Amino acid sequence: QVQLVESGGGLVQAGGSLRLSCAASGLIFSLNPMGWYRQALGKQRELVAQITSSGSTNYADSVKGRFTISRDNAKNTVYLQMNSLKPEDTAVYYCAARESLLKGYNYWGTGTQVTVSS
Repeated sequence: QVQLVESGGGLVQAGGSLRLSCAASGLIFSLNPMGWYRQALGKQRELVAQITSSGSTNYADSVKGRFTISRDNAKNTVYLQMNSLKPEDTAVYYCAARESLLKGYNYWGTGTQVTVSS
């Protein structure tokens, strides 16, 4: 049974930083592409960043240069370092996993709230 557990969310002032973590179990973590999504109130869920099993990354334009996704395969954990946070980054952030780049994300965490005050 695959489990993804996010942590690290909270309340931060604009310009501040947070690091989200996602601990994975029940899968061969090193083989799985991983991603971070977010969903703001009243908006659709959107992809923030993703990382392949080999470490290649890509980001939404809105977070490029501010957010960094990384993974530690020894700890079965993926991270999202968020710097220069803006009020519009406020959302519930979800960790996601998929079995390969040919498939969609089919495993999801329950989310962690990030609130950025102005």
